[in-house]
Amino acid sequence: MLKKILKSIFFIALASCLALSLAFILRYIAEQNADNQPSGAALYVAKLPDIYGKMQDLGQYRHKVIIVNFWATWCPPCREEMPELIALQQAYQDKNVVVLGIALDEPAQVAQYLKSTSVNYPIVANDVAGSMLGEQLGNDKGVLPYTVIINTDGNIVNAHFGRITQAMIEASIKPLIPASTR
Repeated sequence: MLKKILKSIFFIALASCLALSLAFILRYIAEQNADNQPSGAALYVAKLPDIYGKMQDLGQYRHKVIIVNFWATWCPPCREEMPELIALQQAYQDKNVVVLGIALDEPAQVAQYLKSTSVNYPIVANDVAGSMLGEQLGNDKGVLPYTVIINTDGNIVNAHFGRITQAMIEASIKPLIPASTR
């Protein structure tokens, strides 16, 4: 009888130790993940088709301030912010800044849409790969529009869920542009 009680106590103690160990490990992993903010590195290795179906290496934008705007043709707030993105591209293209549109649509749909709405910044399109890239750049909610500002070192300095304005973007990018070129 004493052996049964001791055996039960041993298994309860062992299970408690394992549970505590697992709790500490999970807490440690959560703390480590909280410190690891998404970076722009995923953008530089991505290759997505432009509206003509030609694969574009997004690494070509390395060492620029990049305004990455995830959007879709069926998204009204996405379409509403496009004129402001066009104005940003116009105003800052000579200051090492680029607006990059990533459409979560098929390239043919985007090409059709852009026949009536011309833009002056590069646009790539792929619904699945674009969504995955958005997640890697911090869009853990799957929200559109979603805009990320990446500095010349490849660090995400700002991310915004939902419609964004030119003034909001300028507040983020002006400190990233050398004073001599502002």
